[in-house]
Amino acid sequence: MANSIQYAKIASTPSVKVKTNELAGRVRAAFAEYEASAEQSTITMFVIPNGARLLSGAVSYDALGSSTTISVGYAAHTKADGTAQAVDVDEFKAAAASTSAQSVAVLDTIALGKNSVTDANEDGVPVTVTLAGANGTGTIQLQMLYVID
Repeated sequence: MANSIQYAKIASTPSVKVKTNELAGRVRAAFAEYEASAEQSTITMFVIPNGARLLSGAVSYDALGSSTTISVGYAAHTKADGTAQAVDVDEFKAAAASTSAQSVAVLDTIALGKNSVTDANEDGVPVTVTLAGANGTGTIQLQMLYVID
């Protein structure tokens, strides 16, 4: 029988402490809403703190208009070691049509950041939604769940 990395740490002698973002941590929610008005833009929705394990999320929106797209990512920020992290507008959800009202998963796969741990200085990671393709109008909501302590 095989064991997870975390279980092996706990079962070892002496046992090794597991991070709270891996076991027994508290789940936190981040939520933000934006009213787009005939625009294309990158909107900073909220900031996730350093060391947070990203669990799941959803971006919900009205029918924003013909040819519009929505993606979820992050703005430029500073990593915990002081190095610069460039903008990535689709790190958590690749651009997809937003021409009809819906709610779609964010952090849906490992490649899209599911269960990743944020790496930022004390200012955290600014999470963004990018409305592109054409000018869009309507409500955009983003929610993400993460564990930090």
